[in-house]
Parts: sequence; C-alpha cells; structure tokens
Amino acid sequence: MNNPSEFHSVITGYPSAAQAALSRLRGLILNVADQANVHDLTETLKWGEPSFQCKSGSTLRIDWKPKYPDSVSLFVNCKTSLIDTIRERYPDALETVGSREVRLPLDQEWQADALDHLIRLTLTYHRVKHLPLLGA
Repeated sequence: MNNPSEFHSVITGYPSAAQAALSRLRGLILNVADQANVHDLTETLKWGEPSFQCKSGSTLRIDWKPKYPDSVSLFVNCKTSLIDTIRERYPDALETVGSREVRLPLDQEWQADALDHLIRLTLTYHRVKHLPLLGA
C-alpha cells in the first residue's frame, strides 16, 4: 500500500458509520488482493476518492456521498463488463447503479460472496477480460 494516511484523511470528515464501513471495505479489498496474489496493489486518491490500482486489474474506488447518506459505494471503470458480470452471476445480491457502481447499505450485512467476487474480478480484470463472463 502506498499511503493509507490519504485514505484516513479523506474519510475523517464522514459520519462514523460511513468511516467504519469504508474501513471494513478497504480491509476486504486488501484481503482479496492478498488471496488473489495481487502484490502490486497501490492505494491512492483518484477524483478525491480512495482508490486501488494494480497492473493486473482495473481501478477500484470507494467512497461515501452525502447524497446517499445511508450507504457507501464501490466504483469500477464503466467501460468494463464488471457490473454486468456481477448482475448476471448474482442477480439480487448487490445494488448496482448503472455500469460502474455498487451501493452498499450501512445498516445491513453485505453479500460477501458477490462482493468478494467483484473485487477479485476487478483486481484481476486484465487477466480475465477475454473470458466469457470474465470467467465467473
């Protein structure tokens, strides 16, 4: 990880429930990256949002927005088939918005299998983008 302090500096102004959810989501991303043998994961800010980048994958961003105060979001590149693949594989598991966002409620458990799979596919996107349904 490059600079976890950037992550913390961004989320300190957020409500405590959003801070906790984003920290949990960050931990999940780091754990999935480790399990997927993604060793070059870097953490940075992209458009002011905590972002995760690696050579094998597509950029993954996370954030909380005042417009949707009861959730945090995970964003992927809208030019990929990541959200379509997750919708196909897990039709009712995650709230997807358009072709780039998954909205995660602050007051409910997240569907771990689907979320882990989305993170894994995003971090390994360049390895699987040629496969039907990204190999899902």
